[in-house]
Amino acid sequence: MIRICPSVLNAEQDRLKEEIDRVKGAADFIHLDIMDDRFVPNFTYDESRTREIVRSSSLPIDLHLMVEDADHWGPRYAAMKNDGVFSVTVHFEATKELDTTLRGIGEHGVRRGVALKPKTPAEVLIPHLESIDMVLVMTVEPGFGGQSFMAEMMPKVSKIRSALLELGRESCWLQVDGGIALSTIEEAADAGADTFVAGSAVYRSEDPKAMVDELRKRAELGRK
Repeated sequence: MIRICPSVLNAEQDRLKEEIDRVKGAADFIHLDIMDDRFVPNFTYDESRTREIVRSSSLPIDLHLMVEDADHWGPRYAAMKNDGVFSVTVHFEATKELDTTLRGIGEHGVRRGVALKPKTPAEVLIPHLESIDMVLVMTVEPGFGGQSFMAEMMPKVSKIRSALLELGRESCWLQVDGGIALSTIEEAADAGADTFVAGSAVYRSEDPKAMVDELRKRAELGRK
């Protein structure tokens, strides 16, 4: 199954509710990037603002935490489940006790995600795959939207997909984030991704909803 999740990083920030509504009926959920200006050189939303966005959203929210001390913040943000959060992704590089953090996230009933920066090898996650509901492979350096797709990350995607199949973990989603557009999504799908974060491609198009539909069609071609 293909899932398309628009990122609102490059949407109009003073009218996010309306921007999210523009893709309702086409998108599966919304990808919300939380940056602390320490783990990555950018800042987006604090905890209070995040809760406001989540509560006002007409679609479920997939939180991507690009923050230091993910062991603390992962379970804390997962507690927003009743506000509309259904998935929380922490960075492998920002955790010291990954398995404990994943248990803490899961205790709130949300999906447990782990993200890898481009320079982090797939092998570090293999021992943890039984406890993960979604792996996020970054296809740009995290921190800013609008960057170019890193095709050299596709072998990493394929390696993780193979490991998931070997473990019988078909229920674990494989997400890619960064530079996903009509020209790149088919390649990512062919490598094994099934969940796609698209920001600029969606919100810089004339019709975001139609763009989501077209991205889904392209991804389905790549998965055949």
